[in-house]
Amino acid sequence: MVGRQYLTRQATTLLKFAKTVTDPNIAAVLVEKAAELKSQMDESNLPDKSPRAPDVERNGSPRTLEG
Repeated sequence: MVGRQYLTRQATTLLKFAKTVTDPNIAAVLVEKAAELKSQMDESNLPDKSPRAPDVERNGSPRTLEG
């Protein structure tokens, strides 16, 4: 299963590519595909697999200096 970060990168790439093509039909298809990826991200419960700072814990509780 792919994560949010992957889908975001793919959608961004499609949009950048859509800006560079000269055929408006191809550009429209690329924008549509990017919108589908965003919709897929919004509808699913994909985990955010983006890198976290080393001091961030997964359970959400902050660390204290005492331990």
